[in-house]
Amino acid sequence: MADNIRFDVSGLDGVKAKMAQLKNEANAKGGRAALRKATAVLRAQAQSNARRLDDHETGEAIWKNIDLRWDGRAFKRDGQLAFRLGVLGGAREYGRTRENRRKRRTGQTYATDGSSSNPGGDTWYWRHGELGTAKVAARPFLRPVAEQAGQKAVDTFALEFNRALDRALAKQAKGAKK
Repeated sequence: MADNIRFDVSGLDGVKAKMAQLKNEANAKGGRAALRKATAVLRAQAQSNARRLDDHETGEAIWKNIDLRWDGRAFKRDGQLAFRLGVLGGAREYGRTRENRRKRRTGQTYATDGSSSNPGGDTWYWRHGELGTAKVAARPFLRPVAEQAGQKAVDTFALEFNRALDRALAKQAKGAKK
């Protein structure tokens, strides 16, 4: 697997100038929508990869359980816009209870069984394919996604964020005229 992944982001001079004219709330709102669309590109690639791994004779489908979620904790912590891409029924994080803090488990995750209520069924075994086991070689479908569709996601983000900034500037100019 690649340790370093590089993306080419060019033509941001105009975007920086637009961002300077707007309030932070407008930047965050447009950035969140653009980031969601960019992450959807990565999700589509991950689902495509997982379809190749799925056993079509079973009722479960790993690709249906690949989802993206807003990372509210990162946003509350330092205002960072982030979405998480992963498999539903994967891992849970220890709660921030007194006992878990004392045992230094907060922030760590533990494996859980899947849930049959997930869209793709109970796909708890997805880790075996992604990470491998002592007897089965890994056949990753999530890890290569950034290499496969990363540049397309960056381009999508740049395009959508630029559109969002244009809309916000037009709205701000319209409000200033009143």
